[in-house]
Amino acid sequence: MANQILIIDDDAELCGMVKQQLEPQGFTFNCVRRREQALAHVTAGNYALILLDVALPGMDGFEMLGCLRLRAQAPVLIVTARGSAAERIRGLELGADDYLTKPCDQRELMARIHALLRRVTPLPAAAPEQTAPAARLAVGDLELEQGARLVRCAGKLIATTPAEFDLLLLLALSAGASVSREELSLRVNGRSANPFDRSIDMHVCNLRKKLGPAANGLERIRAVRGVGYFLTRALGN
Repeated sequence: MANQILIIDDDAELCGMVKQQLEPQGFTFNCVRRREQALAHVTAGNYALILLDVALPGMDGFEMLGCLRLRAQAPVLIVTARGSAAERIRGLELGADDYLTKPCDQRELMARIHALLRRVTPLPAAAPEQTAPAARLAVGDLELEQGARLVRCAGKLIATTPAEFDLLLLLALSAGASVSREELSLRVNGRSANPFDRSIDMHVCNLRKKLGPAANGLERIRAVRGVGYFLTRALGN
C-alpha cells in the first residue's frame, strides 16, 4: 500500500480536495476520524503519507502523533486549526515532518504534500556518467544506510522521522562543511527558508537529542550563525 495516503481528519472539504488532486496520480485514500480506526489502518498498512488534524474532538492529537511515530515511518503532515507557536513546536518535537495551520491555501498544502511524497518516491536511475552516492555513509561513529533509511550511532540503531533522516543525510554528505538553512529548507521541506519557520531548527534539536554529543563531548551538529548547520567530522575521517 505504498501508494496509499491516510487522512486522520473530519474535514470533508480537505479530504475531497486532496483526493481530487492526487487520485489521478495513482494514490488511494483512507479517511478516518477516530483514534481506533487510525491506529488499525497504520498497523495494517504501509502508507506513503499521513495527514493528521490534532484538533479532532475526543482525541488527543499530539498523543496520537506519538502513537503514529511508534508504528509508522511515513511522513506525517499536521494540518490543523491549532496554530500557536507552542503547538507547532510541540508537533515538530513529537516527530511531525511538517505543520500547516488551517485555513490554508490549497496550493501551499499541495506543495507541502508533494515535497513529503518526494521522499518516499523512488528516484529515477542515474545516467551512466553520474556516480550514485554510496549506499552506506559513515562519519565517525555515525552510519547512514540510504536505501533502508537507517541510522546507527556508536552501533546503536536510532529511530528517525523521514525529515530527520533527510536532514542528517544532507549534513553527512557535507560533513565538516556548513549547509545553508536555505538549502536545508529546500531539500527537506520543499520550500524556501522562512525566518518564522522553525521546523529545521526543531528537526536539528531532535537529532541532537537522539544522537547525543560527538566522541569528543562537543555538539555533533553545530550551528553556524547566519548560515546554517554542519556535522562535525571525527579525527581521521
